[in-house]
Amino acid sequence: MTEQDTFTKVDRDAFTHEHLLGIETLSAEEINIILDLADYYADRLDDRAFKPNILQDQIVLTLFFEDSTRTRTSFEMAAKRLGADVVNIDLRTSSLSKGESLTDTIHTLHSMLRPDAIVVRHSEYGAPSFISSLVNCPVINAGDSWHEHPTQALLDALTMRRQFGDIEGKKVAICGDISHSRVAASNMILLSKLGAEVHIVAPPVLMPEKLPEGCATEQIKKFDNIEAGIKDCDVVMMLRNQMERMQAGLIKSEREFFEEYGLTKERLALAKDDAIVMHPGPMNRGVEIADDVADDPKHSMILEQVRNGVPTRMAVMDILMKENT
Repeated sequence: MTEQDTFTKVDRDAFTHEHLLGIETLSAEEINIILDLADYYADRLDDRAFKPNILQDQIVLTLFFEDSTRTRTSFEMAAKRLGADVVNIDLRTSSLSKGESLTDTIHTLHSMLRPDAIVVRHSEYGAPSFISSLVNCPVINAGDSWHEHPTQALLDALTMRRQFGDIEGKKVAICGDISHSRVAASNMILLSKLGAEVHIVAPPVLMPEKLPEGCATEQIKKFDNIEAGIKDCDVVMMLRNQMERMQAGLIKSEREFFEEYGLTKERLALAKDDAIVMHPGPMNRGVEIADDVADDPKHSMILEQVRNGVPTRMAVMDILMKENT
């Protein structure tokens, strides 16, 4: 029996979910089960001879109703590293464009392919949960509207944990368009559950009135000043302004936003000396982050986040799909 087999045998009973629809429903223990297995896979990511093939002959169906490069490619690579077959459906040329309902499309694809898991990104709040009610295989939320993006929060947590060893007690600033960001929502829930102090930093028009369900609210502090929000933080996570989801005119100009809320070298100096900079991508350089910060070899962990997407999604599919074999 391999180390990986031992891990999943010991810890699987503590993970009680058929799907991964959000961080909200996960306990701290369940989050750490995923992160522990992701850490195992991350240590072996560069070993091309490491081919566990635990999902051999299984099918992963990816349904991306919104454009994505990083997330879709990361899920595809993760599935292939585990030996699964991947079917990507181009929804721009699907029957949905001809007026077919989402329900009929899902039923058709499910009957045709008999997938062992479905990865869904959708612009509608709660769409992955709705799809999970139509199928008899695990559904993984790859981002729905401004609701949640659970695997992004998990890979962010993996990045922090591999850098610092632990998340509990760390100060994490999440800065930018908090109101419209599913990444911010999932990170607030996850980080507060794991005992981090979370600073959310945004202009008042981009600050949510209510925190996401599932947050440990006592762990979260709001700031409308970036200098105050990132002071003495271990992690500074910048977010893209979700222009496609916000009302016109909320941001006067990109130049003014950068002047007030952009992460510069001078502002980063207010954080801890060993602070790391993160961004879920895609970045808008010169809007939320300066070039020399994004590319800083000492502080920037942005490419490490991208790298950690594969082992994190390997862990999620391992846990959910092996449970169904």
